[in-house]
Amino acid sequence: MPRSMQRIVTGHDSDGKSTVTHDGNPPTVVELQHIPGTFFYELWSTAETPAPVDNGNDPTLAPLMLPPPRNGTRVRIVEIPPDTEDFLKHGAARMERAFTEIGDAHASTVSEASPHPLMHRTESIDYGFVLEGEIVLVLDREERRLKQGDVVVQRGTNHAWANRSGKPCRMAFILVGGAYSPDVN
Repeated sequence: MPRSMQRIVTGHDSDGKSTVTHDGNPPTVVELQHIPGTFFYELWSTAETPAPVDNGNDPTLAPLMLPPPRNGTRVRIVEIPPDTEDFLKHGAARMERAFTEIGDAHASTVSEASPHPLMHRTESIDYGFVLEGEIVLVLDREERRLKQGDVVVQRGTNHAWANRSGKPCRMAFILVGGAYSPDVN
């Protein structure tokens, strides 16, 4: 079950004074059908930089998309369930469908040689903050364990999140649209 959280969004009233425009649970919370127990809590996004500072519509009401807009940002919390034997053994076969669920089928890079079924890559800079639990950042040739309070800066590299702890992990992500430089493309 998704957990409750308060998301407060501010704006301006008709007199130009600051006010709360949205208060309550994020309106878009999605559990991935092909990776049960994985929840995406969409908090906010921008479509361009500089971002318009306005009282516009809530951008999280759009369909779930993994990457941020090309020149924009995406802020979300993701709950990652523990890896199961079944997922590690058969999960790779579901990844194209799972990444299609989050609007980016081409992000999946999983192959028979992949170190984890969730291997993927996006053309973005991602700031990941471990809020609860622990997680393993899986790269092509190495791994790093992260625990509560740790931060990872993901610069468009091929990676996966492996939860070997036996408990759900909750992470906050800020994704910034990017462009691969020729030396890493």
